[in-house]
Amino acid sequence: MRFATTSAVLLASIAVAACGESSQDKAQTQVCNARADISKQVDELKGMTPATITADAASKNLSAIRGDLQRIGDAQADLADDRRQQVQQANQEFAAKVKSVLGQVFRSTSAGDAKSELTTAVQQLADTYEQTYARVDCS
Repeated sequence: MRFATTSAVLLASIAVAACGESSQDKAQTQVCNARADISKQVDELKGMTPATITADAASKNLSAIRGDLQRIGDAQADLADDRRQQVQQANQEFAAKVKSVLGQVFRSTSAGDAKSELTTAVQQLADTYEQTYARVDCS
């Protein structure tokens, strides 16, 4: 009986220790998951052509990116100082570009002009991603 109780306590302790992830590790995971989703959303936007791009479709991807940016912002406080600084800078630059692109998506212009502007804005967003979040190490 005593052996069974001791074994149960030992197994429970091991399970808790194995699951114990620091807040810094959790924040890093959250940032990297959001970064990966941003990359996916940007790739989807880049895959749209002037013939297939619509404000609704772009808006869906941009909304997902805004959610990812919020998750990254929420996680920043728990990151190590050097990592936090890198992520904050990337977040600020990329968020500013997303805001700019959203302004272009919802600006009222002719359908042809809107598609052209949206295509250009998506490429600028992709370039900004490469200059900001693509440089954040998640390996």
